[in-house]
Amino acid sequence: MFADRAKIYVRSGKGGDGHVSFRHEKFVPAGGPDGGDGGKGGDVIFVVDEGLNTLVDFRNIRKYKAGDGEPGGKKNCRGKNGKNIVLKVPPGTIIKEADSGQIIIDMSGDNREVVLLKGGRGGCGNQHYATSTMQAPMYAQPGRPAKELNLLLELKVIADVGLVGLPNVGKSTFLARVTNAKPKIANYHFTTLNPNLGVVDLDETKGFVIADIPGLIEGASEGIGLGHEFLRHIERTKVIVHIVDAAGTEGRDPVADIHAVNKELYAYNPEIARKPQVIAANKIDVIFDREESSLNAIRQEFEPKGIPVYPISAVSGEGVRELLYHVHAMLEELGEEITVFEPEYNPDLLLLQDMDEPYTVEYDAENDEYVVEGPKIEKMLGYTNLESEKGFSFFQSFLKSSGILEKLEALGIEDGDTVRIYGHSFDYYK
Repeated sequence: MFADRAKIYVRSGKGGDGHVSFRHEKFVPAGGPDGGDGGKGGDVIFVVDEGLNTLVDFRNIRKYKAGDGEPGGKKNCRGKNGKNIVLKVPPGTIIKEADSGQIIIDMSGDNREVVLLKGGRGGCGNQHYATSTMQAPMYAQPGRPAKELNLLLELKVIADVGLVGLPNVGKSTFLARVTNAKPKIANYHFTTLNPNLGVVDLDETKGFVIADIPGLIEGASEGIGLGHEFLRHIERTKVIVHIVDAAGTEGRDPVADIHAVNKELYAYNPEIARKPQVIAANKIDVIFDREESSLNAIRQEFEPKGIPVYPISAVSGEGVRELLYHVHAMLEELGEEITVFEPEYNPDLLLLQDMDEPYTVEYDAENDEYVVEGPKIEKMLGYTNLESEKGFSFFQSFLKSSGILEKLEALGIEDGDTVRIYGHSFDYYK
C-alpha cells in the first residue's frame, strides 16, 4: 500500500525529578544533603531511511512517546536518562505542525537526522541548594516537562523529472520502457494509483529519476479526481515531461489537452507550471500521415513559446532516445541542487513559551527607547537567526506569544519608536 500522508502525535520525555535526602552514616553526624539529580527525558528524533518509499507504517501506529527520565536517588545517585525514540521516514518527507500546516523540517538534502523535540531537563537534587545559611535544604527541583506536537507527515518524492498528462496517454508505458519501474498498464483511466518512480540509465552519462504522476483530469487542482492527491510529488522536480496522445486515439484534441493539464498545474501551484517543460507527442506509431496529423499543430502552438516537441512511440521506442538525451541536457544545465522547503515553524517556541525565567520591559527616558531584557529573552536570541526571514518571523511570534508586545503597548509605545533587545535595535510598527 502506498501512503504519502499521515497524521501522528509525538511527545518527548519528561525530565526526572531531583531527590531530597541526607547522609545517614555511622560516625558522620549531620552528613548533609545527598539527593541526586533526575535523568534527562528522551528526545524525539527523525532519521531518513533510504530503504523506505512510503509512510504506511505511520498509518498503523499514530502515537510515539520517548521515555521519561528517572528521578534522582539518595547518595548522589543520578536518575537514568529516558530512552530516545527514533522515527524513520523516506527521503523527501516534510514534517509539518498539524494545526497550522506550517513546515517544521523537510527531510531532504542535508537534513538526514533531526532532533525534533528535546526531552525535558532533569531536576537538580537538594545537594545543589546547600549554602552556608541553609545546610539542610528540603527542596529539590522538579524535572522539566515533556513537549508534545501533533504532526502532519507529507511525502513529496525526490525525482528529477515529472511525467504529466491526461489519463491513458501512455505515461506508464513510457516509464516501463525507459526505466526499471514496472507500473501496471491497462487501457482504462486511472490505471496508475501510485506515483511510480524509475531510474533512467543513459550510455556514458549520468542517469536521472522520473516520477510518473497519476493522470490528471480537469478540476484536479480543486480536489476532483485522484490527480490532486499526487500533484505534490512534482513540486521538487526540475523538468516536466508532458506526454500527450498526438494520434488523438480517444477523439481528443492534443493541443487542448496540453492546455488543460497546464491550467491544472498552474491552479495547484504556479511554481510548478513555470518549470521547464518538454512535450512528448506519443503514439506516433498509429499515425499514418504525420504531415497531416496534429503533430504540426502541437509544434506550431508550443515551440514558439520555447517548449520543444518530441514525437515518440512509447510502444515501439521510436524517438524515445532523442527525448531522453534532451531531458538529460536540460538537467545538466539546471544543476544538481534539490528543492528543499524552508522551515516555517520552530518547535523550540514551545520550550521558550514554557520557560519560567524572568524578563523586563521598560522605557529608557534618557535614550528615548524601550528596553527588553532577561534570561528568557537572551535564550530566545540564542535560538534565533535574525538575519533570515524565517528566523525573524519566529522572533516576532515569540514577542507576541510571550506578552512582550502587549507590555510595550501598555507602556505607550507608538509607531516608529525604538526597541532595544540585547544590542539589537528595532523600529516598532503595529
